[in-house]
Amino acid sequence: VGAEASADARTAADFLRQHSGAPPRLAIVLGTGLGGLAEHITGSSVVSYADIPHFPHATVAGHAGRMVLGELQGVPVAAMQGRFHLYEGYAPQQVVLPIRTLRLLGAETLIVTNAAGGLNPAFGAGELMVLSDHIGLATMAGLNPLRGPNDDALGPRFPSLTNAYDANLRAQAHAAARALAIPLHEGVYAMVGGPNYETPAELRFLRAIGADAVGMSTVPEVIAARHSGMRVLAISCITNVTLPADANEPPPEPSHAEVVANAERAGIQLTALVERVVAEMA
Repeated sequence: VGAEASADARTAADFLRQHSGAPPRLAIVLGTGLGGLAEHITGSSVVSYADIPHFPHATVAGHAGRMVLGELQGVPVAAMQGRFHLYEGYAPQQVVLPIRTLRLLGAETLIVTNAAGGLNPAFGAGELMVLSDHIGLATMAGLNPLRGPNDDALGPRFPSLTNAYDANLRAQAHAAARALAIPLHEGVYAMVGGPNYETPAELRFLRAIGADAVGMSTVPEVIAARHSGMRVLAISCITNVTLPADANEPPPEPSHAEVVANAERAGIQLTALVERVVAEMA
């Protein structure tokens, strides 16, 4: 988190400040197929990532690649339509540059969403899971956004992730889901590097170590958010079931098209859920 990464985030924040009204209290990251929530933001100013200094470019189908600044349920927000991934070739510091930028812009809370494969046999495709914890295989192996010199202005050298996912925000999400009659699971998200989908042996390994869902994002962003003192709520859309109920059956072949299609279907429920949680913040 050296001086260069901090300077890039500050430059990007200064640029976005010219395009926003009230400083955002809330940052939202919208994952694969989940960009529809941004359409509910009012009084919005839309900025392409290509125009923001030092921002990478979103290269994945299902990611619009733009920042939407405005209000959601009366709360000033900055929503990312699309994110960056390690598998695109970006360094961990580039992946989390938007999170640091939005923190410097004023955001105190992060709501991060993703499309994930279901490992828990109780989860069905198109259902939602709020994250209670994560297993960051890539970040544990050194692809960590905090690697390098620490900028104490952003956060401490050795941040704790014991309570990475805010218990009060999780409780609000469950209350919102009950009020909307939306099934909402809770579980552990495992992050892998991608971009290939996992082998059957890898899926069994992930389930054995306690993961309920698997994806290729989110963990670096959560680490950067917690490092800088933000509260975090994370929600996965379970887009495909990766492990068959019968252990003797081979796992189904996943496809990106299936992931995007199921995420878009689940996105309607996700939008309603997030809007209700944000309304509580107001």
